Amino acid sequence: MTAAFLEHVNFTVADPAKTARNLHNWFGWHTRWHGEAIYGGLSYHVGNDTSYVAIYALGTPKDGQDNSYATIGGLNHIGIVVDDLDATEAKIKADGIETFNHADYEPGRRFYFRDENDIEFEVVSYA
Repeated sequence: MTAAFLEHVNFTVADPAKTARNLHNWFGWHTRWHGEAIYGGLSYHVGNDTSYVAIYALGTPKDGQDNSYATIGGLNHIGIVVDDLDATEAKIKADGIETFNHADYEPGRRFYFRDENDIEFEVVSYA
């Protein structure tokens, strides 16, 4: 039996088209599909040929005020592996986003950032 693998994660954003463009730019991903979704919402599936993030909006989503780290079922961060950590960080900073919590320990270098939806990303390179 082959091992299970993670295909996608689905989270709510304010503007799926904008978030999709950012993910294209930062990580070199592409939109696999977009269109109408559950409850009359709009969804973009953005990633590569084997996995993706489903970014969703329903009209005017509720502003998330809860701390995900203290909320059962909360999303803490999304980890993305890249080949060139410095080039990826430069793209993210060029969009005016602050990076933080830089670390260099086995098995790789990493940093974190929060996007315009307050979703935390961990970007790591094992190169």
